[in-house]
Parts: sequence; structure tokens; C-alpha cells
Amino acid sequence: MDVTPILENLNDAQRQAVTAPSEPALIIAGAGSGKTRVLVHRAAWLIDVEGVSPQSLLAVTFTNKAAAQMRSRIETLLNVPVQHLWIGTFHGLAHRMLRRHWREAGLPQNFQIIDSDDQLRLIKRLLKGLEVDDSRWVPKEIQWFINGQKDEGLRPKHIDDENEPDRRQLISFYQSYEEICQRGGLVDFAELLLRAHEVLRDNTELLEHYRRRFQHLLVDEFQDTNAIQYAWLRLLAGDKGVPFVVGDDDQSIYRWRGARVEHIHRFQKDFPGTHVVKLEQNYRSTQTILNAANAVISNNGSRMGKNLWTDGTEGEAIKIYSAYNERDEADFVIGRLRDWIAQGHARADAAILYRSNAQSRVLEEGLINARIPYRVYGGLRFFERAEIKDALAYLRLTSNRDDDSSFERIVNKPTRGIGARTVEMMRSYARANACSMWRAAGAIASDDLNGRAANAVNTFMSLVERMARETVGLELHDKVDHVIHLSTLVDFFKKDKGEKGETRIENLAELVSAAKSFEPDPAEEMSPLDEFLSHAALEAGEGQADAWEDCVQLMTMHSAKGLEFPLVFMCGLEDGLFPHQRSVADVNGLEEERRLCYVGITRAMQTLYITHAEQRRLHGMDNFSQPSRFIAEIPNEHVEEIRPRVQVARPMRSAPPVQRRTAIGGAGSEIGIRLGQRVHHKKFGDGVILNCEGQGAHARVEVNFESAGTKWLVLSYANLDLM
Repeated sequence: MDVTPILENLNDAQRQAVTAPSEPALIIAGAGSGKTRVLVHRAAWLIDVEGVSPQSLLAVTFTNKAAAQMRSRIETLLNVPVQHLWIGTFHGLAHRMLRRHWREAGLPQNFQIIDSDDQLRLIKRLLKGLEVDDSRWVPKEIQWFINGQKDEGLRPKHIDDENEPDRRQLISFYQSYEEICQRGGLVDFAELLLRAHEVLRDNTELLEHYRRRFQHLLVDEFQDTNAIQYAWLRLLAGDKGVPFVVGDDDQSIYRWRGARVEHIHRFQKDFPGTHVVKLEQNYRSTQTILNAANAVISNNGSRMGKNLWTDGTEGEAIKIYSAYNERDEADFVIGRLRDWIAQGHARADAAILYRSNAQSRVLEEGLINARIPYRVYGGLRFFERAEIKDALAYLRLTSNRDDDSSFERIVNKPTRGIGARTVEMMRSYARANACSMWRAAGAIASDDLNGRAANAVNTFMSLVERMARETVGLELHDKVDHVIHLSTLVDFFKKDKGEKGETRIENLAELVSAAKSFEPDPAEEMSPLDEFLSHAALEAGEGQADAWEDCVQLMTMHSAKGLEFPLVFMCGLEDGLFPHQRSVADVNGLEEERRLCYVGITRAMQTLYITHAEQRRLHGMDNFSQPSRFIAEIPNEHVEEIRPRVQVARPMRSAPPVQRRTAIGGAGSEIGIRLGQRVHHKKFGDGVILNCEGQGAHARVEVNFESAGTKWLVLSYANLDLM
């Protein structure tokens, strides 16, 4: 058999991974080392060379876009269709399994997926119904607790309250939330994973069926798996399955949402005899950039260890700019961008990365003033927009009348005379009778409401019934269009005469287009509408990445993972901001911040600028910081330091401070001072110089005293002693 097409254009390490024997394999794939290529070619190798049936493969990625690309590339490589191959995200595959086994999972056949926003709204309604003070019990924190417990595989009955009243109350909220979801046939994202794990764990025959079917498990971005995802994989693999996982412990940056880098280290213990391959050849960046990344990440202790290299160019030095404040930093970045664009480069080839979203404001102002088009990557996504969620709520209610989340969203939108008091009566009835809001509405409209209110409720319910009745047999896009028309949402948004209203109407038209281009899976057993609604919930948040235009890209370091740009600016590298203040004292937290820095550095292909500011106004506070320790971890031979034209000394890296001669302590006395200098004052005690401005007799310094706080002092009268 000719295996040349599958193995051509692979380097030695990639070829070793692709042709690995049928045993558990751990592929440590460095940034830009071609991990997707390895996964695609591994699948093709198994099918075409090893004779494995495509039905025996299960491939897991972390985005729907990546899953579609993998499927397309496998088909191209093999020149055969593989549409029935199970390739998808953890959530997508779990959803697929639950749709097939809804009875075993204890779910209604037409269960609905709720996204994070709908989940939060449901929790707020729950608290309101329980008459709980939401300033004492913050809905977001309850949502975080519930999802965190689900990610660990825990139901309310499994959680130890540790004899703490607050924890006991959170568990009670979790229990009440579960009851509401079960009653309405609602499934949140975390529930998809937990329920899919439980349905296999608790059904021996079903588990054995899938273990026999999926002999080969291919997993991308393995370092980002959380506890329940890894437990699901281990359960599916059993003793005979062959997991082939690809990941990079140096790019594990999602600990805050449950990802566990230690799964990479556990894998070899859980699957004895694991075949390990390291992909270290980088096809993205210059050697200088890779040397910097290698040097920074080498300061982390708990890692598998690898050294990125390239057979490409050495490349230019990394430029480090020490700004006076955030506006000086923005001016520098804008200036370099102007030069880049003037040289004929595309704006979309440049990215500005930052640790916190709050940093983007000053940068955006600078870009606007410079008339440089830009785009904040990861802004509000299509399926998350209010008007889209309104239309989807109507569609969901036509499919499932017991969907309380959708009912409450649209019961009075557009306004139809159903007030807050009427809605609260429905909630009370639903709680008291353990029924859905829809059934409660019908009951109180018959017995408890006055004529006008009852008529409004009945009119709404008749509208939904009419939508369901008149769309039977229609094509999916016609069904969506008809429901939007009957909802009068378009007329409602037309009343907003500005651009905002027009945009919302355009988005509703785009929803119809999305339905028209949607291709239902013939293997699915649910209706095209239910499949589309599930697709909308699962796909939310990924369409944004496709909307590339020729404009500068702004994004957080986290959002940049998986992307690459010829020109990259990493802004705000200051201790306390990056690494973040809350991570500095925590070894695990600091190592994750360092991995995030490694991710940022390796986004750059040709040119990398790193900037920091001595003074930064953020969240309404002036902060005075030292350069990030990550800057000092880059070897001197790989950097070029750029100094701004200001008079204040700025300590940087390991170089001696530049001093300014300033009158201190009286006429004729000149002593060198610098930011960060420790001083003593007879009245205020010991302190540190934070800022300095002016010259001669008008020169003054800002000092942070240990006991007296921050003071501005005129140097010629302060009589400060240098320490």
C-alpha cells in the first residue's frame, strides 16, 4: 500500500506520531509545531493504512470550527467522504450522545440547551422566587459554584457542606436550580458533559456498545480538559481503547475555568505504556522569538520540557519599550503601527495583546484618533445578541412550551400588556404546583386574572400556538422567517430610528440566512428546528472569529491562543498586571501567568514589541509598578531596549538606574534620585519615591510612606534622606 500521500511533508517527529503503534499515545506539541496536521494525518493513517473503520474513530476538538476543518482535511487527504465520523467538541459530542439516548439520560426528547446568559437569568429568577437578597447571594457567584461542581462531576447530594452555612446554602440553590431545569427540560453546557458521563457510567450495556465502537479516541488541546471531560474520556477508553491525545502543558492557560494541566502528567499513569512524542520544530516564528519563549517558560518547574526551534531565520531582536504611562505606551504602539502600514503591510497582520480588557480603552482611543481601523477580537457574538436570542426564544417555545427561560424572555416582548405583577403570579403558581410557566399562565388566565390581563396572556399563548401550527411542514428557513414575522420583532425594532434598530433588523434577516444554509445531520433523530436550536446554542461564540477585515486586531492574551500575526505588541507587562497581582503569591497561579506570557510571545511570527509603563491609570486608580518579571527572564542578547524621551529615571531589567540631578534638602545640595528610591522624612518616616515632576526649585516628588500614606513633597523643602 502506498502510504506516501499520508506521510509526505511531515517532519521526523510528526511522522513518528502519525505512525505510532496502536497503544495510548501522548503527543507534546509545542506552539506552531503542526499539531492539527498530526491529528488529521493520524486519522487518515488509521483509516487508510491500519484499516480502521471511520465509525471506530472519535475525534475531540475545542471549537466547532476546528472540528469542521479536521473533517474537511481528512476527506481531502483520503479523497473519500467521512461525514459520519464523530468529530466535534466535548459539548457537541455529548449533546449528540444525549439526543440518541435521552430516555436513558432521564431527559425529555425535545430537551433544550441553555447558554450562559440564559442560565444566569434562570438563577436570578430562582433567587427572586425564593425572596433571596441578590446582594448577599450574587447570581454570578452561584452560577460559578453550580458549574464548578458539575465540572467536578458532583450533584448536590455528593457535595460536602463542610459544616459551613454559606456552602450549605449554595448547595440548596444548586438543588433548586436542578429541579427547575429538570421540570423544563433544560440542559446547560456543564450539564451536557456531566449527563453524558453519567449515562455511560450508569448503563453498562450502553458503555460497552460505545467502547466497542470507538476503539480510537483522538483528542486535541488535551491540556485544556477539565475533570469531567477527562473522566468521560477515561470511561470511554476503558482497558482496551487507544487514546491518542495531543497537547502542550506550556500552553495550559484556562485553570480559572476548570482546565487541569496535570492531566498531561496523569495520562501516563492512567494509561501504562504510553508512547510519548515531542513536536519541537516550529513553523511560525523566528528563532529569536522562540529563544525568548523557551527562556521564559523554562522558569516553570512542573512541565514535561521541550525546546522549540526552527530552520527559518534568526530574526530581529525583541523590542522593549518603557513608557511613562498608558498614554505614552499607546502613542508608541500607534507610531509603530503607522510605520508598519506605511511600508505596505496589511493592518490585519498586526495584533495588540493585553492581559486585561480594561487596557483596550486607551489603545482604542489612540487608534480612533489616528484613523486606523481596528477590531476587538471576541466582541459580542452573533448568537449572543439580544435580538437573536429573542427570536430563538420564540422558536424554542414553539418546540417546547415548558421552556421557562424562553417564556419569560418573550412573554412581554414586544410589549403586550403583561406586567411584572402578572409574571410574578405565574412564577408563584408554577412553584406551588411544580409546573412550567406556560401551564401556570393558562391556569391563572382562567381563574385569577382580571379581564385585560387575562386577555393579554391568552393572546400571547394563542400567538405561540399559531406559530407552531402555521409552521408545520415548512422548510427550516421559512419556519424561522414566519416566526420572526408573527412575533412582530421587526416592527418593534423599526421604532428605533437609529443605526442600532437597523442593525437589529439586519441581524434577524441574517438569522433566516443562517437557517437556510444550515445542513441538518441525516443521522440525527430530532427535528431540523431542534437541531438548529441546539446548533445555535453550541455554536454561540465561534462565528466572531471568521469576520476578518483589514484592520488591526485587539485582544486579550487568552483570546490570542491559536492565532498568529507577523507583528505583535504585548502591552502592560508590569508586575501586578501581568503577572496578575492575585497570582504573584501563588506558585500555580504564577506558573499559569508565565504560560500565558509564553502563549503571547509565540503568537509573533516576525516582529515582537513588549511594552510596560511606570504609571498606569486602571479602574480609576493610579498604579506605579516595576516591569514584569517575565521581561527580566528574556536573555539580554535577544532584546533591544527602547527608551522614551522623559527625564524621570526608570529602573528596568538588571541595568543600573539612570539618575537625574535634582536639588534635594536645600540650596546647593544635588543628589541623584530615581523612581523606587527609598527615602526617610523626619515627620512621615520611611517611604518610596513613586513619581517625580518639575525642575529646579519647582521639582517635587510623590512618596508612598509606610505609615503616612502617599504625599507630594517639594524637594527644596522636604529635607529627604536617601536610604
